[in-house]
Amino acid sequence: MLQFIVRRTLSGALSLAVLITLIFFFARLSGNPTDLYLPMDASEAVRNQIAEERGFNEPVLSQFARFLSDLARGDLGQSLRFARPAIDVVAEAMPTTLTLAALAMPIATILALILGSLAALRPDGIFDRIASGTSLAAAALPDFWLAIVGILVFAVSLRWLPTSGMGTPLHWILPVAILVFRPLGILVQVVRTSMIAVLSADYIRAAQAKGVRQATIVMRHALPNAIIPMLMVVAYQSAGILNGAIVIEVIFGLPGVGRLMLDSIVFRDFNLLQATVVVTAVAIFAVTALADILHALIDPRINHG
Repeated sequence: MLQFIVRRTLSGALSLAVLITLIFFFARLSGNPTDLYLPMDASEAVRNQIAEERGFNEPVLSQFARFLSDLARGDLGQSLRFARPAIDVVAEAMPTTLTLAALAMPIATILALILGSLAALRPDGIFDRIASGTSLAAAALPDFWLAIVGILVFAVSLRWLPTSGMGTPLHWILPVAILVFRPLGILVQVVRTSMIAVLSADYIRAAQAKGVRQATIVMRHALPNAIIPMLMVVAYQSAGILNGAIVIEVIFGLPGVGRLMLDSIVFRDFNLLQATVVVTAVAIFAVTALADILHALIDPRINHG
C-alpha cells in the first residue's frame, strides 16, 4: 500500500511539474506585460526600467530558473495588476470557487444515486429511457450554453432569479444548477450501470428468492457495492468543476479562481496566472490522489504493488 501511495504521489508531482512548465512558457508568448500597464506615450527608457525591475528583459530560461527558485521557497511572486502577493489574491478568490463545488457536487451525487438506482430497477423501462436520455444530454451540453439559456429563461423572461452577483442565496441558484448538470449526467450513467451489474449478482437473486423486500435489497445490499465504482468518478468530477467554474464565474460575475485565471491571461499578469494554476492543480491532485487511495483501501481487488 505504501508503494501505491508513493507511486501515485510521484506521478501526480510529475504531472504538476509539466503543467507548471507549460503554463510558464505559454504565458510569455502573449507578449510583454509592460505594454498593457504603461500609457502608449511612455518613453522607451521607462519601459526598459519597468521591464528590468520585473525581470521581463531577462532571457526566458533565466526567468524560469528564478521562478523555480522562488516556487521552492513558496513565493509565487507579486501580481502586476493588484500589486500584492499573487497567492494572497488567489486565497481571496478561492472561497467562491470552493462554495460552488461544495454546493454542486453533493447535489449531483445525491440526485444521481436516486435517479440511477430507479433507472436500474427496470432496465429499458420508460423511466430508464427518460433518465438515460436526459443524463446523456446533460453530460453533453456545454456549460456556457446552459448558462445563457438559464439566464434568458429564469432571469430575463420569468424574472425569478438575478442575472449575476452573489449577494443573496438567489444569486447562487443558477450557477450551482448549471454546474450540477454535467456531473449529474455522468454519475447517473455510472450508478445505473453499477446497479444493473450488482442487481444481477447471485447473492441478490438469492435474497430475492428468500422474499427480502426490494427496498431492503437495494438500500442494504446493492447500493453500497454500486457506490464503489462511483467514488473515482465523483472525485474526478469534483476536480472538473474547477474547469466549469471558469465559464460559470465569468458569465455570472462571480469573483472566483476561474474568473481570476481568465483575467490574469487577459491582463498578462504572469505571476497571478501561475499562482492560480499552481493552487488549482495542487487541489485537483490532492482530490484525485485521495480518491485513488480511498478506492484502493475500500476495494480489495485493487493491486497495490
